[in-house]
Amino acid sequence: MPLSLEGLVPDDDSVRLLSHELEELDYTLLYKAYSSKGRNPAVDPKTMFKILTYAYSQNIYSSRKIEKACLRDINFMWLLAGQKAPDHSTIARFRTGFLLEACEDLFYQMVRRLKDAGELSVETVFIDGTKLEACANKYTFVWKKSVGKWEEKMFQKIQEAVMLLNHEYMQSFSVKIDSRIQDLQTITRYLENKCQQDGTVFVYGRGKRKSKNQKYFELFRKFQERQVTYDWHTASFQGRNNYCKTDPDATFMHMKDEHMRNAQLKPGYNIQIGVDSEHIVATDVFSDRNDVWTLIPFLKTMDEKLGFRYPSVTADSGYESEEGYTYLRETRQTPYIKPQTYEKWKRRSFKQDISKRESMAYDAATDVYTCYAQKKLSPVFVKKQKSKSGYESEVTVYECEDCKDCPHKEKYTRAKGNKRLYVSKSFLEKRQESYENILIETGIQYRMNRSIQVEGAFGVLKNDYEFQKFLLREKTKVKLEILLLCMGYNLNKLHAKIQNERIGSHLFKVKSA
Repeated sequence: MPLSLEGLVPDDDSVRLLSHELEELDYTLLYKAYSSKGRNPAVDPKTMFKILTYAYSQNIYSSRKIEKACLRDINFMWLLAGQKAPDHSTIARFRTGFLLEACEDLFYQMVRRLKDAGELSVETVFIDGTKLEACANKYTFVWKKSVGKWEEKMFQKIQEAVMLLNHEYMQSFSVKIDSRIQDLQTITRYLENKCQQDGTVFVYGRGKRKSKNQKYFELFRKFQERQVTYDWHTASFQGRNNYCKTDPDATFMHMKDEHMRNAQLKPGYNIQIGVDSEHIVATDVFSDRNDVWTLIPFLKTMDEKLGFRYPSVTADSGYESEEGYTYLRETRQTPYIKPQTYEKWKRRSFKQDISKRESMAYDAATDVYTCYAQKKLSPVFVKKQKSKSGYESEVTVYECEDCKDCPHKEKYTRAKGNKRLYVSKSFLEKRQESYENILIETGIQYRMNRSIQVEGAFGVLKNDYEFQKFLLREKTKVKLEILLLCMGYNLNKLHAKIQNERIGSHLFKVKSA
């Protein structure tokens, strides 16, 4: 008779809570990934999902280690409920194949369950990001500037070769920048036909003399192959300065855990999470190194997947931009974003720096700044600038009336002419609104909770869960891993709240002085 495991698993064990919570989810999308024909899966997909989620919650990520746990660990055996333990290839196939599309849907189903149970405050979402190393070779980088330089040098060689070709064969070929690959294909086809017509015998090796037809044909075929490679590199950049050959979605970036302290770049991903009431309510993967460009796409994804919108957003200074402020105003979400210059404003050196705009008096009626030397800086012109995402902003340029004989000019500017200020009025107005928000009692509490909850979540994932590097490649598979990790984190957090009788708690209170 098989041994009953029911009495061996404690009633308050986290695996029971995990099984109960995941049992209530809708697995329609997951079962659709399986074909209706053929044999049934070795282990029920719902059970496989429970096993994977529990493994990620227990710091087990390798498919071979999960297989070993299914054979030896009582909790994994209890989840299997008498079914045969899956081998590592079955686990890997399920994770990267069948679960790929359904995992995100299952994660947000669980988040909505937390909301319905009153575990989320739905007041504000705390957003932060971190960089995690990709499963890629750190020496397979391709740089955009290098590719452009090589391509330009090759184009010059092509022009010289085309001139010689036209002279030798009395032709009028040309290779243009916009149609390089098509023009090279035309020349290569011509040379190939010429070799066939003349009966050219291709020779190789030392001591063999190549014919004129063979030399030109091999030269332009080499140009064509290199051009195809450069076009492939250009398409793989996707607006970035570099990419990794072994994982083209990964970008080379600085990691926070750089133990060598030599500013070495590693292939990685920018992971964004949104936290509410200590639970991770949203996550996404980006190839951008800067958090500024991730805020709006992340908020849009969150609104779409969650089915509701948070009335306010709390983030650190790395997310501040005019485009972000504008989006939050359009969606009627209150920003609690710390200005990038918030810490500098407190320093005495900043307050005493007379070259800064903040140190100058401003008259809103006349739109004129007055510097330390009591000279006027009037608006000269307004220029428009476009961001990486296409957002257009206006910058007003102010110029001093005369800095020629000013005794303070060296402190003001290094320019030979007059002092200039570049001011985005719209950005300053929106920044001031966010600055006033973070100074009120609610803003102070949100800022304190952001540092505790979202940064604490990353600390648990990276240190306690020891998740420092992805096991899978490509952006979609990396997102699958982080979704499983966040789901395991949420279930562990819910279990801890139940054990500590903290159900329904949302924000930590600010300690009184």
